[in-house]
Amino acid sequence: MSRGDTCITQMMKSYQKLRTPQPAACQVEEEGAAPVPAGHGKLAPWWVGSGLLVAAVLLSAITVWVLRQVSGSWPGPMLPPKCLLVPESHRFDCYPERHVVVTQELCESRGCCFIETPPPAEGKRGVPWCFYPPDFPSYTLESLNQTALGMVGLLVRRQKAYYPRDIEMLRLDVEFETDTRLHIKITDATNPRYEVPLEVPQATKRAENPIYSLDFSRDPFGVLLRRRATGTVLLNTTVAPLIFADQFLQISTSLPSRFLYGLGEHRGSLLHSLDWNTLTLWARDVSPTETFNLYGAHPFYLLMEEGGDAHGVFLLNSNAMEVALQPAPGLTWRTIGGVLDFYIFLGPNPNMVIQQYQQVIGFPAMPPLWALGFHLCRWGYGSSNETWQTVKAMRNYQIPQDAQWNDIDYMDGYRDFTLDPQKFTSLPSLVEDLHKHGQHYVMILDPGISSTNPHGSYWPFDEGLRRGLFLNTTQGQPLIGQVWPGSTAYADFSNPDTHQWWLENLQRFHAHVPFDGLWIDMNEPSNFMDGSKDGCPPGELDSPPYTPAVLGDSLSAKTVCASAKQKVSVHYNLHNLYGLMEAKATASALIQIRGKRPFVISRSTFPSQGRYSGHWLGDNRSQWKDMSYSIPGLLSFSLFGIPLVGADICGFSGSTSEELCTRWTQLGAFYPFARNHNTQNEKAQDPTVFSPAARTAMKDVLLTRYSLLPFLYTLFHRAHLHGDTVARPLFFEFPRDVATLGLDRQFLWGRSLLVTPVLEPGVDSVTGYIPRGVWYDFYRGSSVNSSGEMLKMSAPLEHLNLHIREGAILPTQKPGTTSEVTRGNPLRLIVALSSSATAWGDLFWDDGESLDTFERGSYSYLVFNVTQNIFTSTILHASTEATEVTIGTLSIFGVREPPSKVLLNGQEKPFSYLDNQVLTVSDLGLSLSQGFSLQWL
Repeated sequence: MSRGDTCITQMMKSYQKLRTPQPAACQVEEEGAAPVPAGHGKLAPWWVGSGLLVAAVLLSAITVWVLRQVSGSWPGPMLPPKCLLVPESHRFDCYPERHVVVTQELCESRGCCFIETPPPAEGKRGVPWCFYPPDFPSYTLESLNQTALGMVGLLVRRQKAYYPRDIEMLRLDVEFETDTRLHIKITDATNPRYEVPLEVPQATKRAENPIYSLDFSRDPFGVLLRRRATGTVLLNTTVAPLIFADQFLQISTSLPSRFLYGLGEHRGSLLHSLDWNTLTLWARDVSPTETFNLYGAHPFYLLMEEGGDAHGVFLLNSNAMEVALQPAPGLTWRTIGGVLDFYIFLGPNPNMVIQQYQQVIGFPAMPPLWALGFHLCRWGYGSSNETWQTVKAMRNYQIPQDAQWNDIDYMDGYRDFTLDPQKFTSLPSLVEDLHKHGQHYVMILDPGISSTNPHGSYWPFDEGLRRGLFLNTTQGQPLIGQVWPGSTAYADFSNPDTHQWWLENLQRFHAHVPFDGLWIDMNEPSNFMDGSKDGCPPGELDSPPYTPAVLGDSLSAKTVCASAKQKVSVHYNLHNLYGLMEAKATASALIQIRGKRPFVISRSTFPSQGRYSGHWLGDNRSQWKDMSYSIPGLLSFSLFGIPLVGADICGFSGSTSEELCTRWTQLGAFYPFARNHNTQNEKAQDPTVFSPAARTAMKDVLLTRYSLLPFLYTLFHRAHLHGDTVARPLFFEFPRDVATLGLDRQFLWGRSLLVTPVLEPGVDSVTGYIPRGVWYDFYRGSSVNSSGEMLKMSAPLEHLNLHIREGAILPTQKPGTTSEVTRGNPLRLIVALSSSATAWGDLFWDDGESLDTFERGSYSYLVFNVTQNIFTSTILHASTEATEVTIGTLSIFGVREPPSKVLLNGQEKPFSYLDNQVLTVSDLGLSLSQGFSLQWL
């Protein structure tokens, strides 16, 4: 390539604002890069304006083009030079419609460039053939004025784009909400539009020292967001035109790296591929499958920058949406309604990004302690007696279990709030028995309410109809779909009156069967037909001008019509919020009925769901692949602020094997939410049905989980209080170690417990990454000093590899068969000394079930510290519950020299010391409510 060619390419890239070092001879001043202090309202200087720039690019390009035509080295028809200059990776799709053969004519009718490229591998989207030229008309920033919190601007489009009802004037609102959070909202300047009814914090003053700087390109309008400390460009929306039509909103940006996570709910690796990968967000009932849009919608991504900084972007929009990723690296948001309401979180580390995200959407609820025990369920127990037999078998083998569940087979004709009068008559007695043994009962509920019963025979439908609480058709009649009971109407949870009706139904049922938690399923909402029994009416809600790449190619595929009417808006806008709104109603009802912390597990989810429920990863299969995919699944939901998450242990559909179920129970014992669940007509897969060896391995790993409940419960407290993650990707703790960025076959609990499961059959070892530093074997305390390397570890069928990070103190407890029994047992504190012989840990303790214990001050909080061979326990807050628990044992890993004596509060204590540098002091008998110090000399 000649010097001139390089110059043209560099100028083009400068126009597109891509971070490319430019040859000195053709430096182009970047719009907005002039010394305008961030956010001072002046437009960036435009003496090198976009018009001049394009003209310069085109003139130079034409010269090159003419030369090439003359030399005859350019094959095919004559292409506009502006098109030839856009590198393949930077081609932003101008014709994203599926199932259309995009011709040159179709493409050019939109004013776009058309260049054919070789088709990609089967099922993948490759380089778009139809893409935006650099001078495609966009909006112009006409004015920009200061406000108390930031700026307000007017954007004007002079030339219509190619979707109907283009909006010519847009309002830009920018708020510098905190030093690490920026809020940018683009909406119709003249008419109100649907916005997500989510409570978000309102800033009251402008951030004083933001760690970001913001500039604007005037024509075409664009946002340039940089991290002040590094100068890294985090967002640059000038790379493609902004389109804002009534039912098609699109904005693109360059990305500073390829390390992008989030954008749920999907099945795949934790780290997304940017190889022309489109992710669709539209809640859908379908078994988790790669590339499909699944049960929930989470328009949030986390991006790791070069050097280990992180930022996050949240688009607060609930409409059908797709996010197109491309290798530039670049990203395009496409949504078909609402507004463009962006929050950007500057971290600067990944843990802080997730905390900042949850400051907007809300922190997760504190679960009851029993929610963190082991749960058992299946569809197809067939009767309450058979369910009871399973519970008794678990007790007989002394395998830990906190909750027994039932699927829809407990119902009469699959109708909500009913009980099968033949097969489940003894259910009230079973629940009473569970409660006597300190265990809990959870049942399933679906939002589809049977609509075919004789009038007066089924109160939930009759009363819902009388009060007008169902989704309606455009004609104002209840929309009738089909779910398990047959014809069904759908509760409208956007209506507060529905919450009251839901509560009344639950109260009536609870009087008969005193359940403790609720499992809300089918709430995408799911429908066994498309739309309704009468189909969907013609019109632009059910057949919009553009449909994102949803499974089934229609918004109504296996759900209700988008045109269905709800109290707050049309279903077109509210579909992705259905599970969230039902969870809110359900958690509220549980609080009113039981007066304790609610336990809800929901299939469909949306941002802020963690405030009301947990989530399970849906109808997986009993396959090794499904077990592997559960790890990126649970880590993604950690990013989404829903820490109470897990997959069906041993797999839901299909037949498990003893080896798979053993390995899966070992992994599942470290899901924050641990439930074994199975479908009907498959052989039982609870731990009691396997060989003694497998059963013992499962029991042992569940006892290990129960021993760690104080540590896990404290992690959930930190999640509730600060938005910390519970299950955590390794890169969160080692963001500068690039080897961790793609790891999703291992994970951490909190900062310090590393889980390395076996994920394949027929092996007795596992290879895992051990980040730099000293790590201790959880069971024995032996140390490994890693330089940051892959290590092969022994992993016979009965063993799960667990390692404690240096510098941590883990509160553990002698395990019992329920969380209630466990919480009365003595504590054992495990100290993992750092290479400088220090350690830190904490413990949150309360009664395990009362509402708002932290907020009311009814809790204890202890901090543990080791420096200079002295362990101290300091009580920062105390409550009566702590007086009932004792600290029995202190195990200190990494004590390099054998001590001559150990002093507890100055008094000598017997101790043991092993060759692997583990010091143990037993029979301490210290009340949790007393501080103490222990010294070894």
